[in-house]
Amino acid sequence: MKILVLAAYIVLMLGVGFYSMKKTKTVGDFFLANRSLGPWVSAFAYGTTYFSAVLFIGYAGRIGWGFGLSSLWIVVGNTLLGSLLSWLILARRTRLLTEELQAMTMPEFLSARYEAPFLKSLSALIIFIFLVPYSASVYMGLSYLFDVVMGIPYEWALLLIAALTGIYLVMGGYFAVSISDLIQGSVMVFGVIFLIFYLLVQPEVGGFSQAITRLREVDPGLVKAVGPPGFWPLFGLVVLTSLGPWGLPQMIQKFYALKNERVILTATIVATLFALICTFGAYFTGSLTHLFFEEPPLVNGVSDPELLVPNLIVQVMPSAFTLLFLLLIFSASMSTLSSLVLVSSSAIVIDLLPSRYQKHSLLLMRLFCVVFILCSLVIAFSRSTFIVNLMSISWGATAGSFLAPYLYGLFWKGANRAGATVSMLVGLGMSVILSWYYGFNSEVVPLIGSFSMLVPLLVLPIVSVLQTMAVQKLNVRKQPAALKD
Repeated sequence: MKILVLAAYIVLMLGVGFYSMKKTKTVGDFFLANRSLGPWVSAFAYGTTYFSAVLFIGYAGRIGWGFGLSSLWIVVGNTLLGSLLSWLILARRTRLLTEELQAMTMPEFLSARYEAPFLKSLSALIIFIFLVPYSASVYMGLSYLFDVVMGIPYEWALLLIAALTGIYLVMGGYFAVSISDLIQGSVMVFGVIFLIFYLLVQPEVGGFSQAITRLREVDPGLVKAVGPPGFWPLFGLVVLTSLGPWGLPQMIQKFYALKNERVILTATIVATLFALICTFGAYFTGSLTHLFFEEPPLVNGVSDPELLVPNLIVQVMPSAFTLLFLLLIFSASMSTLSSLVLVSSSAIVIDLLPSRYQKHSLLLMRLFCVVFILCSLVIAFSRSTFIVNLMSISWGATAGSFLAPYLYGLFWKGANRAGATVSMLVGLGMSVILSWYYGFNSEVVPLIGSFSMLVPLLVLPIVSVLQTMAVQKLNVRKQPAALKD
């Protein structure tokens, strides 16, 4: 039965891709759906790209188990900062300015805004290199789920997911993604609401208030305002996952594709509610795993809390729900993967390749979608690190590079080329060098990623002001003596 329903879902997604292929004639159609998306589609596209298998398989289990109910601070941050304020502050200005500058991508925007062609190439390389591990983390999380719930071996699940992503995305581009997001987002919302209420009525939980009492009995730290790992690890996770979307190209792309300004208010409300439901469901469920398990499951003899939620679903939820949950995670991940692949392939085709290749740009976009998927698969097959680590490194490096120049570029005319360049290098350097220095420690990497975003917000205005002052002094010195008098 599970196989039949999953097959039907796959056929539906392929049908969406085939339908969308007929409407995809240009690179603008392929990458931005011709800037024609309405509020509900835009909001669901934002939400399903924001929350993927990494949330439910990596973050929910590991962070919910480690922090207990204090992980709900991440819910607050993701809902208010990552969704509500992101839409209120960025959406309108991004839509207007990118259209004015005729920019379809983050690299094109930075290049045009700061009149710095080299920023286009640098940005494109950062996007392609550092979104690969994020994509790999999504593949890993989804494949672990298929292994636990469906009994499909990890490696075969990877190949299946990669093939489906490639086929329907290559056919229909962002138009296909936007249509499927509405379907997938609806599955996610329904699945998460059912998950929360079903767990609350289980005898191990006994309702919301009883859950708090029982978690306190397991470990008093699980119900504190700040869980056992402490303030700074929690701070790093909140900032990384809440402020990160402000500088991630795959998230900002959703604002480029808005139909007009009138859709923003509705989209803001829908996206915020979507974030609240999904994040609360994930982290609250992760916290409740203490009431069902004494220890996380073992993988190759090592305790792995990232697999707590899949095991909880299989052991506690009704068999029919395991399929719904699988579709929930599958839906979220397909949208995230599609957005990552689109943004990364555009970084090569639109931003790096010489103009003489532009007549073949649509074909090349499709080709590099496949290339990006293959690169992500190589990392996913290696299982080289924790899922949470892969996402944290990717978000820290990418958002650390782009947040400051993008945000100041939208709102402050004083932001200049020197400030943008230095802030990008500082954010990128902090994320990569410090993560390596601390051995890619999963407790430290999110905090490094958060500071990789915050520090450039101070660096850019300082460098911009100093550079402007230096130019003004130089111009004064070059003036003829008569003019100085």
